[in-house]
Amino acid sequence: MSRRLSLLAQRTAIVLALGLFLAPVLWLIMTAYEPSRAIQSTPPLLWFKPSFANFASIASNFDLSRLTLSSVVLSAGSTLLSLCFGIPCGYALARTRSRSAVIIAYALLAIRGVPTVVTLIPFYLFMQRLGLLGTWWAVILMNATLSTAFVTWMMFSAFQAVPPEIEAAATLDGCTSFGAFRRVALPLVQTSVIAAALLCMMFAWNDFLNPAFLTRAETRPLSVALLTAFGGNTTSGWGNLGAMAHLSTLPIIAVALLLNRYLVSGLTRGIH
Repeated sequence: MSRRLSLLAQRTAIVLALGLFLAPVLWLIMTAYEPSRAIQSTPPLLWFKPSFANFASIASNFDLSRLTLSSVVLSAGSTLLSLCFGIPCGYALARTRSRSAVIIAYALLAIRGVPTVVTLIPFYLFMQRLGLLGTWWAVILMNATLSTAFVTWMMFSAFQAVPPEIEAAATLDGCTSFGAFRRVALPLVQTSVIAAALLCMMFAWNDFLNPAFLTRAETRPLSVALLTAFGGNTTSGWGNLGAMAHLSTLPIIAVALLLNRYLVSGLTRGIH
């Protein structure tokens, strides 16, 4: 009997926690399909006739193809750049058998926790001097700088779980050091690479502050367009905001669902 009560309490706690976290998502979906009159009604209407007027307003007032292209370019560019630097750095730290390597790895992880506003102003001035302000490269380099530290820490943990003896055996068979890394070690941490790529893509896709300051109208992504969609209009602004947020979250949710099975195994690999 006590076991059943304990199981019931656990399930109740899980349902309440899910409800707490899913409530904003449900509100977002409802707002996207609610007519303006239903959004402003007091008390709120739980049952209403779905309307696509908010999506039509967004499609007529925003160049969604350009905004989506900017988001894809910024996310993919920063992710690829972070992986190109983070994977070899993590491998080098993992093969450096010393306490200093562990300290460096966790110091790099701490860099990811630095608030963006701390580095935004100096990076803004740096990009301005290089002539990259207002371009995609400014945001890509900014996001890649922060995400590379995170990727390095993840790959350090993953490569530590790969025995060096496997690579030594490959070198005895005539494989070079780089060949042993590319053909032996890297395939063994494939799930961690996918997990790191997915997280970097999510960081970049959801980033608002960096694109808001480092891009111009032609290069702004969907995350910055959300603020423009609201526009301070309390009558139709919430509906436009819900529709724009709905459209901007669908691509990254689809990618996360497709690669979900790699995420948990990739994050837990090498953790001890």
